[in-house]
Amino acid sequence: MTVLVTGGAGYIGSHMVLRLVEDGAHVIVLDDLSTGFDWAVHPDAQLFRGSIGDKALVSGLIKDHEIAEIVHFAGSIIVPESVSDPLKYYRNNTGHSRTLIEAAVEGGVKRFVFSSTAAVYGMTGLEPVGETYPLNPISPYGRSKLMTEMMLQDCEVAHGLRYGILRYFNVAGADPEMRSGQSTPVATHLIKVAAQTALGMRDHMDLFGSDYPTPDGTCIRDYIHVSDLADAHAALLARMRASDESFVLNCGYGRGYSVREVIDTVKEVSGVDFDVRVAPPRAGDPAAIVAAADKIRTELDWTPQHEALDEIVAHALAWEKRLQVRNR
Repeated sequence: MTVLVTGGAGYIGSHMVLRLVEDGAHVIVLDDLSTGFDWAVHPDAQLFRGSIGDKALVSGLIKDHEIAEIVHFAGSIIVPESVSDPLKYYRNNTGHSRTLIEAAVEGGVKRFVFSSTAAVYGMTGLEPVGETYPLNPISPYGRSKLMTEMMLQDCEVAHGLRYGILRYFNVAGADPEMRSGQSTPVATHLIKVAAQTALGMRDHMDLFGSDYPTPDGTCIRDYIHVSDLADAHAALLARMRASDESFVLNCGYGRGYSVREVIDTVKEVSGVDFDVRVAPPRAGDPAAIVAAADKIRTELDWTPQHEALDEIVAHALAWEKRLQVRNR
């Protein structure tokens, strides 16, 4: 079985490649390396540098390697940037995904797994959000992802392309064996930023907004370990192969932590009381978003292995230390 992983040199994609190789799959990676790293790709996978928007390249890979499945991670992911530069997100996340899907349909790809986002739900309350919750994204990032979901659903009806849509909540942590992690130096992920601050790589970190309608005034998010997320993708592929069905599933734990709780956990695990400064809220950030995560556990028989926030933080800190050594 040959699987094409787009964005497979990036944070989440590289973890998925690790899992697929471990499962014995033949893996082709397509990545333009704009935010990914060639060294993050498992040596048993074949890396091709290029854009998913290059239809000739994608079609050639599908044909030459007899690709039956695509797992699609490539795209832009920074919510505030999507507000200031929406056309970049509609190009990278929607336009290029359309090209990729078209090549998949024409090339006879059987299954397509898409890296979507909880941002498709938009503003929510403090209660966990299920897959049937109304879709009302408030950022171009969320809208660009929702458009791709809609294209996949339409292409199943028109062309029989089976899809698996995984709506991620907040991905964090690193491979427990330290083979990959969040490696982009200017990343905006909260746990990575807090870990960098604890290790002295930043002189302080900003806390964006302190008067949200939440118990402590800061945003609440559902954090999922990246290795658990890769396991969920593998379980989804296995289920799709066995059942020939399509799925839309939340990827989270069903437990939210506030920004202050996360920062306090990083301080506790690292043993460093670093400087945190309150800053204005960021555009496009809802007050809270937590997954109703029962469906993915039931449908895929998925059991997370790294649910504890302190473990997620410990792996993120260990990875930052490893990067410091690597980048010397």
